Amino acid sequence: MKIFRNLLESVKPQFEEGGKLEKLYPLYDGIATFLFVPGHSTHSGAHIRDGIDLKRTMITVVFALIPALLFGMWNVGYFHYQALGETATLMEQFGYGALKVLPMVVVSYAVGLGIEFGFCIIKKHSIEEGFLVSGMLIPLIMPVDIPLWMVAVSTAFAVVIGKEVFGGTGMNILNPALTARAFAFFAYPTFMSGDKVWINTDGGAVVDGHSGATALGELAVNGTTSYSPMEMFIGNIPGSIGETSVVAILLGAALLLYTGIGSWRIMLSGLIGAIVMGLIFNAVAPHMISEAQQNFMAVPYWEQLLMGGLIFGLVFMATDPVSAAQTNKGKWIYGFLCGFLAIMIRVFNPAYPEGVMMAILFMNVMAPLVDHYVIEGNVKKRKKRIQVKTA
Repeated sequence: MKIFRNLLESVKPQFEEGGKLEKLYPLYDGIATFLFVPGHSTHSGAHIRDGIDLKRTMITVVFALIPALLFGMWNVGYFHYQALGETATLMEQFGYGALKVLPMVVVSYAVGLGIEFGFCIIKKHSIEEGFLVSGMLIPLIMPVDIPLWMVAVSTAFAVVIGKEVFGGTGMNILNPALTARAFAFFAYPTFMSGDKVWINTDGGAVVDGHSGATALGELAVNGTTSYSPMEMFIGNIPGSIGETSVVAILLGAALLLYTGIGSWRIMLSGLIGAIVMGLIFNAVAPHMISEAQQNFMAVPYWEQLLMGGLIFGLVFMATDPVSAAQTNKGKWIYGFLCGFLAIMIRVFNPAYPEGVMMAILFMNVMAPLVDHYVIEGNVKKRKKRIQVKTA
């Protein structure tokens, strides 16, 4: 590594003020601080609470996403060959999935970092680190069959409208990755929903009787699902690339909790909120007139946790330190409502059974208000204590 450090030091004058490549200093700084621990700590951003290097924090989150990424690659290949009625080895399945997923990752990073680099030159500051995570999250929450140009447009929208207009990393109100998914969902709905977008067949003939519907999709249409709880837990079901395997997601959650990067309060309260809403629906299901809603509400609360992107959203989206609540009490409220609203939207809107995206985006907007009332409540309590002591 000493060779690389010496090389960076030798070319540094070319990128500093007065050098030939002065305008490209953000690129040099980004590469240098990515490879080596910088001589300065992160000091800007509403979510910064300590003198840390934010790149190291973001890289840890990327590592936590790797299990979901690897499983997603295999799952894409598995369902591809299953849909065509062909047999394939584990490596062939993984290889095919990698060929479909990795280009999405490359496009996401290329577009996102390219735009951020442009803003760095315009605003004359170092490359911001937030997109290291968003660049991985965006492909993982997309269907495998979405065209690459749609991934690019959605990524550009998320970076420019979801983050840069608010001031960049640490200042955004909405989670950038969820902003990209929301844009793609409403701009290109036929590529983000239905039975055909979750499994790539490359135009091959699909075997008779094969359905590409997700567990939630089947539940919304038929009132039941053909996937067992174990299949949903392991993740061997159709869905967004990185959202299907609860096992892989929990491995990532363990790393985030061990390193202290992910908020256990938000994860736990989100699960509690989802369970409470599920139990309420289980209780009122027998009294519903509509058979479709009755079937959806009657799904055991614990099974609701295994469906869709709920766990992925609570672990990697709701815990975003920028767009989530900042106070400890606020995190409990914020997380609870994320899980509670996700199940509510899922049941009350069969046309859009996956509600975690809208629930988290809504709570992103409400997070500052939650923190405001938590702080105001603490202020009132302190004032009362002062009045009692002075009385």
